[in-house]
Amino acid sequence: MPNKDGTGPQGMGAMTGRGLGPCGCGMRRGFGYGFGRGFGFRRQVTLTKDEEKKILEAELKEIDLEKQDIAKRLKEIK
Repeated sequence: MPNKDGTGPQGMGAMTGRGLGPCGCGMRRGFGYGFGRGFGFRRQVTLTKDEEKKILEAELKEIDLEKQDIAKRLKEIK
């Protein structure tokens, strides 16, 4: 959060950014299994086509909701 004043990345309040900062765990530091030395286990997840379809549909729904919020805010600004 810029200036650490609680206004968010664009001055619109908290939770309006992409979560890339330390509050959104984008810069999370700490000690995990590998301690940064490459000892961690990487697990590959294989999805079925139905599972992937559900995930993509949910993501699309979220994008549509975000698009509606942006359009609403643009109307308020005009």
